[in-house]
Amino acid sequence: MESFRTQKTCCRQIIFEVDDNEILTSVKFINGCSGNLQGIAKLAVGQKIDDLIEKLGGIICRERTSCPDQLAKALIDYKERKAHPDEKEKR
Repeated sequence: MESFRTQKTCCRQIIFEVDDNEILTSVKFINGCSGNLQGIAKLAVGQKIDDLIEKLGGIICRERTSCPDQLAKALIDYKERKAHPDEKEKR
C-alpha cells in the first residue's frame, strides 16, 4: 500500500496499490469531493500507471493542480522511488 500527501487540493492524501505489471489495483482519496473522486477511482483502477500519468497529469482545478493531477504526481513519485529504492523518501 502506497501513500501520497497531496498539495493544494481538497483531497489531502491518496492511498493506492500497483501490481508487478504497473497496473493500478486500488486507489482511495482521503477527503475531497466524494462522488467525483469515487468516479475517478473506478475509472483509474485496472489502468496502466503510465497511461494514467499521461491522461491525468496537468488537469487543473484550482491552485494550478487538481485531484487527478495529484494522482498522476503520486504515480510519478511511486515510479521514481521504485527506480531508485536506495534514495531516501522525498516526502
